[in-house]
Amino acid sequence: MKIINPATSEVIATVTEDSAATVAQKVAAARNAQPGWWQTPFETRKRAVATWNALVAENKQRLARTLTEEMGKPLQQALNELNALAGRVEFFLANAERVLEDEIVQAGGATEERIGWEPLGVVANISAWNYPYFVGSNVFVPALLTGNAVLYKPSELTTRTGLALGELWQQAGVPRDVFQVLVGGSAVGEALLAQPLDGLFFTGSYVTGKKIAEAMAGRMSRLQLELGGKDPAYVAEDVDVAAAAASLADGAMYNAGQSCCSVERIYVHEQVAGPFIEAFLTTVRGFKVGDPLELDTYIGPLARPQQLELLEQQVADAVAKGGKVLVGGKRDATRPGWFQPTVITGVTSEMAVMRDESFGPIIGIQTVASDEEAVRLMNDTEYGLTAAVYTKNRERAQSLLRRVHAGSAYWNCCDRVSPGLPWTGRGHSGIGSTLSTHGIRAFLQPKAWHLRSA
Repeated sequence: MKIINPATSEVIATVTEDSAATVAQKVAAARNAQPGWWQTPFETRKRAVATWNALVAENKQRLARTLTEEMGKPLQQALNELNALAGRVEFFLANAERVLEDEIVQAGGATEERIGWEPLGVVANISAWNYPYFVGSNVFVPALLTGNAVLYKPSELTTRTGLALGELWQQAGVPRDVFQVLVGGSAVGEALLAQPLDGLFFTGSYVTGKKIAEAMAGRMSRLQLELGGKDPAYVAEDVDVAAAAASLADGAMYNAGQSCCSVERIYVHEQVAGPFIEAFLTTVRGFKVGDPLELDTYIGPLARPQQLELLEQQVADAVAKGGKVLVGGKRDATRPGWFQPTVITGVTSEMAVMRDESFGPIIGIQTVASDEEAVRLMNDTEYGLTAAVYTKNRERAQSLLRRVHAGSAYWNCCDRVSPGLPWTGRGHSGIGSTLSTHGIRAFLQPKAWHLRSA
């Protein structure tokens, strides 16, 4: 399988792809190894994860460059991801043992009742390319801490990143069969789904997630799907316009908009629409588009060339229906893999740019007359991942956000994730939770203990 740099279109590596036979062999090896890993003292598992975390930090520069070369993320943003990864891992290290503790339901009397926790067993993680260090660690770190064996299939767009993570796990002391990397595209994913798994954790698009759910139907296995979003933000009339515009422009364009929680729709109160849009445009025009290996580059190439055509279609659809492109709107003339940062006004909910996931540096801004209109439009979607409200009034923001169907609610911020809070969606944004203690417990199953002395 050829690994192609999206910034140069050059083949930077060739790797051996797994087959259905090697997938089956790896699953069988994981099945044999998992009981021993579960019986390993928790402190030993914890020490291995802490060692891995330290190794990631030691290799940060190399890992960041690998990611930039594979999927085009600007190098500084790749470093940001790795710098923040340490905190996520430390959260799992600090909380996993507490989640694993037995819960005493009834003590004293003839019978003691308690709830114990056991690992699912062998879990598969089909992961994403846009934040592979974040997204992967959300699954395999708590899975390993809680005694599971992991079959990790990185996206084919970040294969070298996935292989590097696997090497570090072995260096950290995790047995080779307990954490295994599967290399390949959709065929390897399908081969993995055909295997007997105790859990399947997927991060990616709704379309692929739906296919996986159908393939797993009837299987008595844990299924968790972390899917996309069409994340809205509402800017009320009482905001600091410049601050709100800067925050939302970053939320829409960071990582070239290739994030499930990127801001993809903005609704701004008509009283501040003019100054907000001007401030937004000023911020967007200041983003440097260029070589992702340069540390001051903000927007690099899109990881998937086919996404360029989708963005062009969304722009054409918006313009045909009355939208106005204020900046951008097309591919970069000198860099074929880049799409210009794009802002469209005069948009409506009938336009694809306001309905379908864009996953690119493009945003529609719609003017609204009231909070009620804003909430109605924010809920006019099949997705429900995140939603943001910008206002000086906390009670107003909370009141509005309680009425919005989304797994994460933001007041005066956007596009952020905290390891202590669950990452979860509504509707087409998926099922289940990663992160927080809920994300640790996702890899466990309860056992009811009835203990009575003779």
